[in-house]
Amino acid sequence: MHPMSAIPMQHLLQHAEPLAAISIAYLRPATRQRLADDELSVLAYPNDYGGFVYVGPAGENAPSEPELIPLFTAARAGGIVWLKFDADAETVEGFATFPDQEMPS
Repeated sequence: MHPMSAIPMQHLLQHAEPLAAISIAYLRPATRQRLADDELSVLAYPNDYGGFVYVGPAGENAPSEPELIPLFTAARAGGIVWLKFDADAETVEGFATFPDQEMPS
């Protein structure tokens, strides 16, 4: 067996896109459902635990879901291209979280 050359790995790394895994608690229950139904206003790939949401550059992918706006702003400032919303992921300080069920008005 030949040792793997560093060159293919370097070529692959040129195509890497940074991802941050965060709690799905940052999404309102209605937005969680929209993600699960693949109906978000932005490009997303749902899975059984949440989903992957494409942030991309400013102006290219503007979310209409209000709770995504500050998350996208922070992600873009940090060079994050993808947000992975996951039921098992940690919360990070500085963003609003939402309970599993919305309270009736």
